[in-house]
Amino acid sequence: MAAPDYPCDPMPRLDALLRDARTGLDPGEAELLLAHVLGRPRSWLYAHGDDEIGEAVVARFAQLLARRKAGEPVAYLTGRRGFWRFDLQVEPATLIPRPETELLVELALGRLPVSVPCRVADLGTGSGAIALALAHERPDAHVVATDASAGALEVASANARALGLDNVTFRLGDWLAPLAGERYELIASNPPYIRDDDPHLGRGDLRFEPSSALVSGCDGLDAIRVIAREAPAHLSPRGWLLVEHGWDQGEAVRALFEDAGLHEVETVRDLEARDRVTLGRNGG
Repeated sequence: MAAPDYPCDPMPRLDALLRDARTGLDPGEAELLLAHVLGRPRSWLYAHGDDEIGEAVVARFAQLLARRKAGEPVAYLTGRRGFWRFDLQVEPATLIPRPETELLVELALGRLPVSVPCRVADLGTGSGAIALALAHERPDAHVVATDASAGALEVASANARALGLDNVTFRLGDWLAPLAGERYELIASNPPYIRDDDPHLGRGDLRFEPSSALVSGCDGLDAIRVIAREAPAHLSPRGWLLVEHGWDQGEAVRALFEDAGLHEVETVRDLEARDRVTLGRNGG
């Protein structure tokens, strides 16, 4: 059979594909999605603008672009999110790690002994971000991470295996319940702290994240009340409790810590000068 006498449609070049994708979408997000589909690092794209892209990749990229334009978070589309020194697996069963939570990690590290065995707990671990960062930076620490979601613990366990961290234990249960009869030098948590009527829950990425990891009662403090009330019984003498919370909750959280008998209570602000982490120390 003779070849057709009309030219076939050319495959699009990478740079043209990205240029079109950036319309109505953050350029960085378009690059992340295309790099994900290609199985390449984002930096690879910059040196391969002239490469032709096959139909299967174009179709898959178009699907992800449509889902992102509908509001689905990039982290769920790629299944990955950077945190601390890692690239973590995330799924819709887990909260997407935020950069501001790294402040909690920094404050915790500053209160843990260096090269001395100690016990640390991370409550409501989700993808394992806090627990894994602490376990990585303090290999002499044994970190126990709890979560009420079995799906979240599967993701966190997979992240620990991928990072080769064997000083982390994962336990299923609500907040401090899996720590019965045990004490720790430090307990950290990024619990849900959004009011159940907060209008932001219907906007942006929050629409797709698990409500159990976001919402905590009419004032957003239900989970923090439980943690503040029960943590002292699980802290070693002079042990620390650190909790992340909303920008307008610092005063209320400090009061909860003080009511629980914690000392040296203070709230630390993030890079935007907003209340972000409250910490307090056990007596003894």
